[in-house]
Amino acid sequence: MLDLESAKGRNIAQTIENFMTLDLTGVGLIGKIYQALQARQPGPACMAGAKIICDRVREHRGPVIIATGFPEGAGVPETDGPVGAALLARALFLGLGVETIILTDNDWVEMTVGTCRGAGLAPLPFPDDGIIKPVDFVRPVYIRAVPKEASGCQAITDALLEITRPSLVIAIERPGRNDRGLYHGLGGRPLDGMVADLDQFFLRAKAEKIPFLAIGDGGNELGMGVIGEELKSFSPKAKDSGHPGRGGVAAATAADHLIVSNVSNWGATGLIAALSAFLEKPSIFHDGDLERRCIEQCVSFGGVDGMFMGPEPAVDGIAAAEWAGLVTTLRNTLERLAGRVTGWKGDSGDWRQLK
Repeated sequence: MLDLESAKGRNIAQTIENFMTLDLTGVGLIGKIYQALQARQPGPACMAGAKIICDRVREHRGPVIIATGFPEGAGVPETDGPVGAALLARALFLGLGVETIILTDNDWVEMTVGTCRGAGLAPLPFPDDGIIKPVDFVRPVYIRAVPKEASGCQAITDALLEITRPSLVIAIERPGRNDRGLYHGLGGRPLDGMVADLDQFFLRAKAEKIPFLAIGDGGNELGMGVIGEELKSFSPKAKDSGHPGRGGVAAATAADHLIVSNVSNWGATGLIAALSAFLEKPSIFHDGDLERRCIEQCVSFGGVDGMFMGPEPAVDGIAAAEWAGLVTTLRNTLERLAGRVTGWKGDSGDWRQLK
């Protein structure tokens, strides 16, 4: 286990944070969003999130529930979110032996299943009794679908909490309702009828003292209420969506712990990297090839790029090949910081000792 108070532990944690704050898309918001988060929740968010997950899962041993799925034009889901959810589910299983349930809208199940297969997981039918049991010789993941209609959605999510008794719940790039109970895209586009209301699920989980982690990149994602008021001072549509009577796009529901990054999938990668470093288990952190395959599978089964609004193998305008390089770079950087390098004689160890 990595000593988070050691110089190496602090260096690794901060390096992951530095990667999360890169303005990869050129939108120009991540610096201000990160500063706002640090004022509310100081310290390395990814590593703190990894420790919360590890402590809670080891204590509780229940499955993890991850909600994701964000609609673009005509309600087609974007690639940002599902890819991060699938790869995080993989990391949770490899690192902690815990199963994940991915919660999404019922018309996005095919896309979610394909994305999980791209991440090297085996999607299994959600059990009729709702009880998740260990399965040998497979990396399982379960997809739980909800209708967009409010009462039907709540009935399913209520049962999910009562029966599965999750260790914790996570939202990745999932629309969050504003202080008027309405959902919007970051640019102000109303999402009425396009997305199921999962705020009620996370609010109930919080009321039951189930830890709630969230990952977002713009401010309209579920859980970003941690910095909801701050967003209104600098994010263009946070206070006013541009549609009279609807308020702004800033999400109102606050997570117990929030991770922000320039792209939400990248935030999930940061959390995966932190889990791998904290547990000192490199196999938890996937490589660039798997990242690329996961994005391509997401698109093949119905996902679209959120920038180009088309079935391109990209996330927020960044091509899958570029994401593969970014993942490889972060992974290799952390390997070097952990001392796992090969010297000029072929010896392995800390580079300082191999010169």
